[in-house]
Amino acid sequence: MKNQDLEKRRSKIMPRGAGILCNFYVQKTDNATIWDEEGRAFTDFSCGIAVLNTGHNHPLIKNAIQKQLELFTHTAFQIVPYEIYVSLAERIADIVPIRGDKKTMFFSTGAEAVENAIKIARAFTGRSGLLAFSGSFHGRTHMGLALTGKNAPYKTGFGPFPSGIYHLPFPSPTLNVTVEDSIKALENLFKADIDPKSVAAVIIEPIQGEGGFYVAPIELMTRLRALCNEHGIVLIADEIQSGFGRTGKMFCMEHFGVEPDLITVAKSIAAGLPLSGVCGKAHIMDGPSPGGLGGTYAGNPLAIAAAHAVLDVLEKENLCSRSIRLGNKLKEVLIAESHHNPYIKEVRGIGSMMAIEFYDPISNTPSASIASKVQKNALEKQLLLLTCGVYGNVIRFLYPLTIPDQQFENALSDLVNAIREASDELASV
Repeated sequence: MKNQDLEKRRSKIMPRGAGILCNFYVQKTDNATIWDEEGRAFTDFSCGIAVLNTGHNHPLIKNAIQKQLELFTHTAFQIVPYEIYVSLAERIADIVPIRGDKKTMFFSTGAEAVENAIKIARAFTGRSGLLAFSGSFHGRTHMGLALTGKNAPYKTGFGPFPSGIYHLPFPSPTLNVTVEDSIKALENLFKADIDPKSVAAVIIEPIQGEGGFYVAPIELMTRLRALCNEHGIVLIADEIQSGFGRTGKMFCMEHFGVEPDLITVAKSIAAGLPLSGVCGKAHIMDGPSPGGLGGTYAGNPLAIAAAHAVLDVLEKENLCSRSIRLGNKLKEVLIAESHHNPYIKEVRGIGSMMAIEFYDPISNTPSASIASKVQKNALEKQLLLLTCGVYGNVIRFLYPLTIPDQQFENALSDLVNAIREASDELASV
């Protein structure tokens, strides 16, 4: 079937609110490769938006899903529970960077995980106020959007949103925001808008996803932890995009030496099957009354089986170590290119959660146009990239941690050429 024919059918039947990046349609996949309906092979540096750290169609994960498929596909855990849910909850509790007794609950999507983390924090504290950060992304439900600190395209036209939510500036050298700016804004917020004793939770991505892969400074995390301790506020780490080996550790918070109270997980937890969760300190997780947490499809058996296999693959194939090695190679290539490319403002990230930010060197302002040109040039070379950032001027790299070395090397060569072509094109205008 031709991609063009499928695109005509899609545009006729789907609303314009569904933004689609690619003009080709997938026919099959394997590890880091996507084949379209016309037989072309693309290298996937998107991972379905950070969902496939273990790659497309990993044989161990496929086998685990097939085995569970022969047993049962659904009972609704809150009606008839099953052991694999309990054992996965135990495994997640064992690996999250939180000391002491922990409890875990599973849901279906990242937005659900965020919503339930907020419910847990509010039930535990008896408070309603919430603090989030500019540039953040926490989902597409109304609560998720209210927490999200990026207006277009996510929030435009969908208000009003839940009240009692306040946004703090997220530190970024390129945006001239320091840790002191963030803390000062928080202190002013407590003086002018909300009593800290009315705040249930602070939610933060240790590395912002849609916001541009800005890394939270350790000092910010340390001071947030101290402020939360002082005022009895729940600290929620949104690890939906940064978890499961993406940064070179199982969870990004391990890089900071700071413990959150709750962690939200999703995306790569189940290699593409819908699964998410909240794990945290047991006494906080026990805040809601029985029946207050749940969901018809939450903790689907096929997704749970896939998640067990994902954890096995991460360990057996040493993917955390591989994440660091691949990320270091990518960073080396990008920094080398930045030395003679005036459009590259910054290369940043941890492990294989890396990004490159583009600026116009004349106006010294964010350049979405060059990021878009790089993405377009790469796609013509059959390399799939994603943009992000408040200004759309950042390209993020989310390749599978299982990508073959030679394919990775070839992709980096195509990436550099795509950047140079975009730079030359703009320089000639």
